[in-house]
Amino acid sequence: MNQEKIGKYRWTICALLFFATTVNYLDRQVLSLLKPSLEKEFNWTNSDYADIAAMFQFVYAISMLFAGRIIDRLGTKKGYALAIIIWSLGAIIHAFSVPIGNTLSNLLGVLGFTGLSASILGFMFSRAVLGFGESGNFPAAIKATADYFPKKERSLATGIFNSGANVGAVLAPISVPYIAEAWGWEIAFLIIGAIGFIWLIFWVIFYEKPEEQKRMSKAELDYINSDAENQPLPIADIEPEKVSWFKLLGYRQTWAFTIGKFLTDGVWWFFLFWLPAYLNDQYGMSGTAVTIPLAILYSMTMVGSIGGGYFPVYFIKKGYLVYDGRMKAMLIIALFPVVVLGAQPLGHISFWWPLFLIGIGAAAHQAWSANIFTTVSDMFPRKAVGSVVGIGGMAGGIGGVLITKIGGALFDHYKALGHIETGYTIMFTYCALAYLIAWAIMKLLVPKMKLIHL
Repeated sequence: MNQEKIGKYRWTICALLFFATTVNYLDRQVLSLLKPSLEKEFNWTNSDYADIAAMFQFVYAISMLFAGRIIDRLGTKKGYALAIIIWSLGAIIHAFSVPIGNTLSNLLGVLGFTGLSASILGFMFSRAVLGFGESGNFPAAIKATADYFPKKERSLATGIFNSGANVGAVLAPISVPYIAEAWGWEIAFLIIGAIGFIWLIFWVIFYEKPEEQKRMSKAELDYINSDAENQPLPIADIEPEKVSWFKLLGYRQTWAFTIGKFLTDGVWWFFLFWLPAYLNDQYGMSGTAVTIPLAILYSMTMVGSIGGGYFPVYFIKKGYLVYDGRMKAMLIIALFPVVVLGAQPLGHISFWWPLFLIGIGAAAHQAWSANIFTTVSDMFPRKAVGSVVGIGGMAGGIGGVLITKIGGALFDHYKALGHIETGYTIMFTYCALAYLIAWAIMKLLVPKMKLIHL
């Protein structure tokens, strides 16, 4: 069918999802870029920073379970709007973490709980609010993609909007250190956090359910619903039938997605939250000195996200079934992070060597992420997509908590021994091998594609 004839409004929706994901990652990365200066100001250890970062991941993980359910219940438009309001407010209140922490410290003191400093308590609270709000991004975006794209285009659309994570990761080191040096770290949180409210205006104006979208042609709606099992609900305002989590957990497909997320999401969290610290710990780089290296590294990940979304199409055009083509692409993608094993051995030559190799691993993660998300909409009906993504997202967040906590403990341990680089070597080894392990388990659980009928 001619693309000009059917229209392209669905790509406008993809652009909205892309910009929301960009804002999402901008907001969550501010703290990692300010870590060197904040740890000096507040006398944090690596374990203290790990506790703060892990609070975001823990709340994000638990909230992902309910975020998927809330998105399924409220609908994509209202659910996404609520999510970005909460996470933008969470990003902004980081600027007030110290007075918030003092209040919490006094309250806990009255109740007989002491131990954490006011700064740590305040930042943990702010990260909790941010994590709660940001948990809605991917369930809503995946659901919107399932609504607006036929199956054959979903991995490409997912790859495009998921590349917003990379753009956010690039924009953060370009902007945050300069804002902080010019006006202070509090203003950096305020300015970056406010961007989400600008996106919200466009979301309210341009998003409606496909069957209610006046800006889209009937030909494009028919094209979107061209998959037999992807027909729109006959009555738009009927509440979708509730599908229990226990029922979804009875399917191997749910476990394949969940375990895949658990084993691999932590790698991306590690690259996002610890790379600025890595450059500081091993190469003495901080502030604006990390701008160009991190911008280049995260720019590499955009290639992986968009290319990874297109990669399965190559095999599908060669005659592979959708699931078989996707799994073959994911196996090849899983091989690329192995190069991260060379990051530390080659690091003595120049910091550019580990950055380049880690960049390949991070790009591979984004390619992997674009495809693992799409396996859900491949195998589950639309009414369950948000819930399954939420279950997997929770597992991925818990995996991220473990990676962050283990990393903080390792770095403090080996720093005390005088060779912190050993801690990074251990973490990079896991990052290199996680995807092959995850792929093997996923393939074992779901050797062949089977559509779930609920």
